[in-house]
Amino acid sequence: MSARRFLSRFLRLRRTGRRHKAPPSHLDLPELSAPRWHARDAELAETGMGTVARRLPAVIVQAAGLAWRASRVDTAATISLNLVAGIFTAFWLLATTGVLTALFSAGPTPDRVRDALPSLALVAVAVALRAGLQACAGWSQSRLDPQVQRLAELRLYEATTAVHLAALDDSDFLDDLQRAKFRGLTSAARVVQQAVDVLTGAVGMVAAAGTLGVLHPVLLPLLLLTAVPEGWASVRSARMRYLTMLTLVEVARRKWILSDLMVDREHAAEVRSFTMRGFLLDQYDRSAAYQRSVELDLARRQTIARVTGDVLKGVAMATVYIALGLLLWKGTVPLAVAGTAVLAIRTGQSSLVNLVYAVNQCYEEGLYFGDYLDFCAKAEDRVPRRALPSAPSDGTKPRGRLPDAFARITVDDVTFTYPGADTPSLNGISLRLREGEVVALVGENGSGKTTLAKVMAGLYDPDSGEVRWDDVPLRTVAQQDVWERVAVIAQEYTHWPMTARQNITMGHGDHAPGDDGSEDPEMLAAARASGADEVVDGLVRGYDTLLDRRFKDGADLSGGQWQRLAVARGFFRDAPLLICDEPTAAMDARAEHHLFERIRTHADGRTVLLITHRLASVRYADRIYVLEHGKVIEEGDHASLMAVDGVYAELYSLQAAAYGAT
Repeated sequence: MSARRFLSRFLRLRRTGRRHKAPPSHLDLPELSAPRWHARDAELAETGMGTVARRLPAVIVQAAGLAWRASRVDTAATISLNLVAGIFTAFWLLATTGVLTALFSAGPTPDRVRDALPSLALVAVAVALRAGLQACAGWSQSRLDPQVQRLAELRLYEATTAVHLAALDDSDFLDDLQRAKFRGLTSAARVVQQAVDVLTGAVGMVAAAGTLGVLHPVLLPLLLLTAVPEGWASVRSARMRYLTMLTLVEVARRKWILSDLMVDREHAAEVRSFTMRGFLLDQYDRSAAYQRSVELDLARRQTIARVTGDVLKGVAMATVYIALGLLLWKGTVPLAVAGTAVLAIRTGQSSLVNLVYAVNQCYEEGLYFGDYLDFCAKAEDRVPRRALPSAPSDGTKPRGRLPDAFARITVDDVTFTYPGADTPSLNGISLRLREGEVVALVGENGSGKTTLAKVMAGLYDPDSGEVRWDDVPLRTVAQQDVWERVAVIAQEYTHWPMTARQNITMGHGDHAPGDDGSEDPEMLAAARASGADEVVDGLVRGYDTLLDRRFKDGADLSGGQWQRLAVARGFFRDAPLLICDEPTAAMDARAEHHLFERIRTHADGRTVLLITHRLASVRYADRIYVLEHGKVIEEGDHASLMAVDGVYAELYSLQAAAYGAT
């Protein structure tokens, strides 16, 4: 739900006059769609530890595979260093037995201390080596994280920029893309981090358990007895927090929308002119008050869980000490072994708590990481095999390569349907363009004009039929080969956050001025032809002005000024086919008139495909095609179509009458 719709809904509410009373969920508000960041929340809330244990190995394997591809050296170093650190954990615990044995033996204290020194030195060396290994493992992991993130980002963006354009019209594909981008991408590095934490916690547990097993088999169950209460309290507290955050998701979304309304420049004028400040602050405060009450209740319940865990842990520790006392009383274990057992149990407790937390986090991130992997696989399947041009090894001309210039473009019985649509947008269209012609596509909204232009530009593959440049079908050539020969002035153009020069020379380098300060003459010609030179003349730094107010010294343009730059971008591109799709939609009447006068002049032998609703601009086209419901219903020049007195003549007469023309 957009912020603007949310605000309009708010305006229809009656003021209740109450503050901090009713939670936002009681308000008469429409339900917001679930944010992609929380797409897996419901599944996670219903997942038990048994499911986590079953699925966790697959998640760890996926994380290890990604880490290995990112950096084999850092991955191997992180794993091996943590494993060796675990060995030294067990070693220093066992060496502690020697220290305690010497200290608890009979004889003068100086002699006992002297006898304990060798074992004490081993403990010191083991602890130092363990700390050093853990530090090195942390360093390797910190090196690994950005490499994993880079690899994940590259795979996603390589797929999204190469996938067939029709995929981006598929709503299911777009939903998968947003989940992969907003949460799955960030989970790539996190799942690797959590997998390493699982390894670290498991190694610590194994080291403590192994030490107790060596000291005496009876001591091993004591580790679990003391670790379970603390582990239960940790899991219980984390699950409380998670479920509470799940219940607050809607409130958090409403707060985000309200905060956007109060701080975004786009809404600032209306917030002030409609005196919305007090109303928005009141609604935000009500949501915040409800969130605060829920979080205070969470803090109370978490405290109870932790206290309960501490009490159970105290009971367990008392049981352990009683058991150790009995073992000492019966002479089953010496005093030194009992002391080492206490240290091992404390070490195991800490490792178990870390392990449980890491397992939960690894599983959660693994679900979102799975979304990322699934999307990448789907996207890569939808990348056309001819997406990138390739040259044969024998040096001959590639099969199906487009000519640098064409004599004609032929559209033969083309049909195209958007994903999920019930009816085709193009239904058996046939037409032709000859070199140097200006051909216009005319029709009402939804008639298929823009779709046809995209098919002719190689952005869409037709479901049936064929588009040929001379005798070369577009299906047989690399898409990049087609796109390099087409210049498009789109109806929906991008406001590139770059300099004015880069906005014109997009895709063909910066074209920076020379040593003498002169500009690229081709760029200047394109700017003059489109009227963009007048826009740039009003900028403080000329062509070096950054066109985005979010950056320091950035400037912003009006809709008509941006459209002139978009037209200049199309004029600048040296391509045999120029497609102009509503190129004057945001221009004033004078600029529109001048632009259409310049299109034929600036085309200079190039073929122009012109799409526009303003029929006065197409009367001088060499040929006009009238589209209706995806079909060509009329064809000819202006005079012949007016003589037919069909749809074109009707539309032209309506517009002429509106302007008072004859």
